[in-house]
Amino acid sequence: MKAVEELFSLTGKVALITGGSRGLGREMALAFAKAGADIVIASRKLDACEKVAAEVEAIGRRALPYACHIGKWDQVNELVEAAYDHFGKVDILVNNAGVSPLYDSLVDVSESMWDSVLALNLKGPFRLSALVGDRMAKGSGGAIINISSIAAIRPTKNEVPYAAAKAGLNALTLALADTYAPKVRVNCIIAGPFLTDIAKAWNMEEAMKRFEKNSALGRPGNPEEIIGSALYFASDAASFTTGSLLAVDGGYRK
Repeated sequence: MKAVEELFSLTGKVALITGGSRGLGREMALAFAKAGADIVIASRKLDACEKVAAEVEAIGRRALPYACHIGKWDQVNELVEAAYDHFGKVDILVNNAGVSPLYDSLVDVSESMWDSVLALNLKGPFRLSALVGDRMAKGSGGAIINISSIAAIRPTKNEVPYAAAKAGLNALTLALADTYAPKVRVNCIIAGPFLTDIAKAWNMEEAMKRFEKNSALGRPGNPEEIIGSALYFASDAASFTTGSLLAVDGGYRK
């Protein structure tokens, strides 16, 4: 039986994290590096990726910053090739990149907005999981972690396209877990409201009243509170866990 430290160790692993330059993605990148992993940080802005890469390297791990629009398959293909060319493998894939644009009414949701939301939140993760999952299954295995949203199971009028895309990501998790078993574990974190960059657009006074009313813990999450569940799914501690949808939402009820 492994010691607890060994169960959660990522020593010798390579993790590819989309949306890895800020928010939950950055927290997971730094935590995985502290657990021993080398990190591929992917997001649209290279300079932002490079900043997190420098933080990873300061921890003593290797990093590859890479600019990529996850909603575009040609760029996803290039990202995968770059990751394998640089590190020779990917052991952990985290599909974290996402977007939920604002709109006044559903009639105002344009076809381009709908397509862009589905592309980044669902189409891209599908392609990336297919490319990496196939190599994992044919190689030494691995873990895929999808970052979904409480909107997927408790949608409101404010994020209909996003909720539909994330519901698809939940379904994709179950399908991929079946597709790539037994060598690849695929799990999903259903994230509640977190104090990431998106929270800057909130009316904080009204938001806090809503959290106090609708959340068991009465508050939004701090970004670092994603680490425990992500590290569990990424590590050998989750060796008997696949196809799981784990809510990390502070007991959010609405």
